[in-house]
Amino acid sequence: MTLEITVTQKRENALLDRTEVHFTIAHPEAGTPTRTEIKKALAGSLNMEGVLVLDWARSEFGRTSTRGYAKMYPSKERAIALETPPVLIRNGLLQKVAKTAEATPKEAAPAPRKREAKKEAPKPEAPKKEAPPKDEKKEAAKPHAKEEAPKAEKKEAAKKEEPKEKKPAAKKEGK
Repeated sequence: MTLEITVTQKRENALLDRTEVHFTIAHPEAGTPTRTEIKKALAGSLNMEGVLVLDWARSEFGRTSTRGYAKMYPSKERAIALETPPVLIRNGLLQKVAKTAEATPKEAAPAPRKREAKKEAPKPEAPKKEAPPKDEKKEAAKPHAKEEAPKAEKKEAAKKEEPKEKKPAAKKEGK
């Protein structure tokens, strides 16, 4: 895979003892190159001695080019002293440390609480409404009250539901 590297900016940082490089890579015949391919191509084009740390590389959407930023250090020790662990791990200069239970002894965590089912208090039942006492005298006076009551009620309901007076419909105005 042929990568055409163009260095867009190169800066010597004497305070941190490194060289900072912004670059663009054209890769028209293939997809985005891997980090190791970018590092090899960049180191070859810069004729550098020391350690190259690739900080980031991003492909441009819809194009066959990748922009990036790298730093060149004179020694591995200087790179390890200045760079963050995630960047060093990505560049293969530091091994990822597996977390173990023995490495960080802590006090035993308290046992998780068991959730108990909440026992709900029984809901008080609403008092039942008692039917009002019936007047026995009225029922005794009307021996056939049970039979006549439904018919009388229907007649009274029919009278109450008589249609109200109809209002004359509003006249529509013609155009």
